[in-house]
Amino acid sequence: MSKAQRATVDALMRQAPFEASLPPEQLRKEFETQMTSDPAPAGVTVTPSVLGGRPALTVEPEGSPATGTIVYFHGGGWVFGSPATALQLTAALVRRTGVRAVSVDYRLAPEHPFPAAVEDGLAAYRDLLDQGIPAEEIVLAGESAGGGLSITTLLTAREAGLPMPAAAVAFSPGLDATLSGESMTTKHDADPLFTRASLTTIFAHYLAGQAPDQPLLSPALHADPTGLPPLLLQAGSNEVLLDDSTRFAVRAAAAGVDVQLDITADVPHVFQTFEGTLDEADAALTRAARFITAALARI
Repeated sequence: MSKAQRATVDALMRQAPFEASLPPEQLRKEFETQMTSDPAPAGVTVTPSVLGGRPALTVEPEGSPATGTIVYFHGGGWVFGSPATALQLTAALVRRTGVRAVSVDYRLAPEHPFPAAVEDGLAAYRDLLDQGIPAEEIVLAGESAGGGLSITTLLTAREAGLPMPAAAVAFSPGLDATLSGESMTTKHDADPLFTRASLTTIFAHYLAGQAPDQPLLSPALHADPTGLPPLLLQAGSNEVLLDDSTRFAVRAAAAGVDVQLDITADVPHVFQTFEGTLDEADAALTRAARFITAALARI
């Protein structure tokens, strides 16, 4: 672990503060530019596809893939982002597990507010089942809003009577649209990216006037996790969304769910995107890959 690496990442993120007040279209363009400027990820092939009626990117490892499918949901506050902006992170999981991933381009707010994204997540999962892929060969994963979507997809799949997948992995998930966690205050200065105010602005697009205190918007507070599959929640200690993970992990454990809460010190929101730059990012991705591999090995 390197204090110098962590300090460099923190400084880099503070140089480009998140401007939540920008129009959604501008947010999308700027985020797309920022997250797709790196070379294409090595060690994988990327193919346009469709899942659940939505555009998607299928990311496969070189050589023969291992048994299993990761359904990946990108981040972006349910307002911006795409499979392309999450490609480096998706590829990192594919390389480490040898399992293919399908990254879903779910509908975004404000054009498509809640529950559009949740409906698309469920449709993607149902599509794989309809294709004959056994639930125990599927893992849901995502970062930030997409991490939250991996959890709410589980909740809606359970309510629909569908079998549960092998597991779910959530990187810095958004699990509380009420923004009521103590970390919103205690991590205000430590977080180089978000504030409660900026998240309130972004979440307003997704909520579209709907009350945030309901299970599919704030599962850390209101969802019943009973019957969910094994979960891995990863977060950094320097993020205002930290309590989204900690509170949901406690709630899930109390409901008898096998849940791992993996907190890395002094790193920011979705620090895993700094693979190759931050030792903690590589280590966390390796732990996530081991979790996925172990879950699929139970087949």
